[in-house]
Amino acid sequence: MDHWHTDHWHTEARMTGTTPALFTVDDYRARMERAVRAAADAGLAGLLVAPGPDLVWLTGYEPPAATERLTLLVLTAGHDPVLVVPALEAPDAAAAPGAPALDLRDWTDGKDPYALTAALLEDRAGYGISDNAWALHLLALQRKLPDASFASLTDALPMLRAVKDEAELKLLAAAGAAADATFEEIRKVPFGGRREADVAADLADLLRRFGHSRVDFTIVAAGPNGANPHHEAGDRVIERGDMVVLDFGGLKQGYGSDTTRTVHVGEPTGEERRVHAVVREAQEAGFRAVRPGVACQDVDRAARAVIADAGYGEYFIHRTGHGIGVTTHEPPYVVEGEEQPLVPGMCFSVEPGIYLPGRFGVRIEDIVTVTGDGGRRLNDTTRELVVVD
Repeated sequence: MDHWHTDHWHTEARMTGTTPALFTVDDYRARMERAVRAAADAGLAGLLVAPGPDLVWLTGYEPPAATERLTLLVLTAGHDPVLVVPALEAPDAAAAPGAPALDLRDWTDGKDPYALTAALLEDRAGYGISDNAWALHLLALQRKLPDASFASLTDALPMLRAVKDEAELKLLAAAGAAADATFEEIRKVPFGGRREADVAADLADLLRRFGHSRVDFTIVAAGPNGANPHHEAGDRVIERGDMVVLDFGGLKQGYGSDTTRTVHVGEPTGEERRVHAVVREAQEAGFRAVRPGVACQDVDRAARAVIADAGYGEYFIHRTGHGIGVTTHEPPYVVEGEEQPLVPGMCFSVEPGIYLPGRFGVRIEDIVTVTGDGGRRLNDTTRELVVVD
């Protein structure tokens, strides 16, 4: 089929180093203040935030490209937030929506950015640092501050971005609606006789058509490929009689979508219908378990129990869910051993599956947000087994 034209106005201002101005400087200032308080509660003197999703969420700034030059947000109690940035990228940083709340400290090539950064910190203190900070930068800071300690930001503050405010929830709902519209359109296209990669390209075009500026994944896993949860769409020709797992998502206005539906090319067998029904029941059980105060692992247990009771426990080979926000995978993780209680405003996937090696797989996934008394789905397409051509 012909691919849809992608409207250029949907593209985020990636080349200028900023995300869309969806939030005010006061929003970013409040986030940074919240992060400092959370660091103090965790026994840390502050946070060091490298380029990546945390920096985008805290400041609205996304450097135009990953380089070896140090860019680092320094957040410490009692001091204004400082962004250490290469001089050649300072104009982009100054244009970020959160920049008015920042003290920009630029440095030029030939100067020592680690000395500049170390002067903002205390030796014999502990700091959280972004998981994706380059080892080059962390090791250089350790040489400057040999008695300081550094902890992974995810380990120290796993819930930093987990609880979304109303504006973020609206953006996540809009992304979910765009993914739903994508599914409603893709189920109309021919599957049989086409390659997985062709359908994946259609999914990507549809996501962009419905407002996504970035497509992160378009899994199209037909027949036995469906037994691989992270199968990458390839040259396999989809055949009549195939079960096909469709898992797709990305970013719309800076916030993520992620949904999975399983379709069948032609009429399914009785066994295929039964397996799909078990997964649908498990997904419903996981959703019904969502409410404030419940541990993340209890949502996993609720979904997993349905599949185990049906005799397919060994074929559910991944966690039930993951958080979503400015990235499509982030804390909280809905998995055994995660005792973090659910809090209103958290958003995460509920996506149980059954994977029968060499035969087929089934997965059903919705993004769910925790409300005051339960959960609310951000995906509303049918969870029944859809038959396609």
